[in-house]
Amino acid sequence: MWLPWMMSCLLAVTLPAFAQALPPHRASVRGGDPGPFPGDVLTVQVMLDRAGFSPGEIDGREGSNLRRALAAFQKAHGLHETGRLDEETRLRLTERSANQPSLVSYEITEADVAGPFAPDIPLDLVQQSTLQALGYRSALEALAEKHHASPLLLRRLNPGATFERPGERLMVPNVAVANPLAPAPGERPVALIAVTKATSALTVEDQDGNVIFHAPVTTGSTHDPLPIGEWKVTGVQKMPVFHYNPDLFWDADPRHSKARIAPGPNNPVGVIWIDITREHYGIHGTPEPSRIGHAQSHGCVRLTNWDVQRVAQWARPDVRVVFR
Repeated sequence: MWLPWMMSCLLAVTLPAFAQALPPHRASVRGGDPGPFPGDVLTVQVMLDRAGFSPGEIDGREGSNLRRALAAFQKAHGLHETGRLDEETRLRLTERSANQPSLVSYEITEADVAGPFAPDIPLDLVQQSTLQALGYRSALEALAEKHHASPLLLRRLNPGATFERPGERLMVPNVAVANPLAPAPGERPVALIAVTKATSALTVEDQDGNVIFHAPVTTGSTHDPLPIGEWKVTGVQKMPVFHYNPDLFWDADPRHSKARIAPGPNNPVGVIWIDITREHYGIHGTPEPSRIGHAQSHGCVRLTNWDVQRVAQWARPDVRVVFR
């Protein structure tokens, strides 16, 4: 099914700098000011991801996405809402993570490196329309997304790795543990999917108002603000085609014409489009996970590709969608 001629959610800010990821360890509470301490960041990001309170891209560095995910987890579990890692929050996270390690060994498979890859994806949308697919740029990018991590983090965890050979072993974030919050078909109906502008967050809430999933999002801008209001899900499209209409972009190149951009993880709307009753708007993925929660869009709601895949589990027709 073709997408409507919709507003894009492309971003226009510089990529945030990455700090070196430190190995996970258990740090003690010091000076009455709990963490997250530098050595804990990677561990906490992984535990939050597994608990259904996504910190976005796992990169081993502190930031607003991590603090918001911690605060959301604390609020949902009746803890003191600080956005910092105290011992009570650590213990609750550890319980929810079933004491699984934060890093595990992973063996690269033939499928991981099979491609086809698209190393030279132009920034220009009309030029992108000349490509037959918007696949991963490299096996490293594909492996990073598979493990909800930044490519730089994987390089730092695996110095000397090629990321290209089947059978090569890597240390990766342990996010493959089954999410206990994922709904089985027909079970655990949800009341709404909410997007909150003030916290740059999407939440999935059950009929009792409990948050059962949280993830950082990028929403709107001065030119294309998030449309506050209530809508409904109309459908979910996997690996969507993106139909670029420059008439819907305030900053479009005046030389541009309408264009069809092929599916793939580096498509402008990523791997999932959740359509809603508000024309030209949707909830979707992204080719730039490092920017989620840190930038503005052209109006739509974008998440990392792995988070939007999780949201799609609940996005059944007529589920309420609230932008607030």
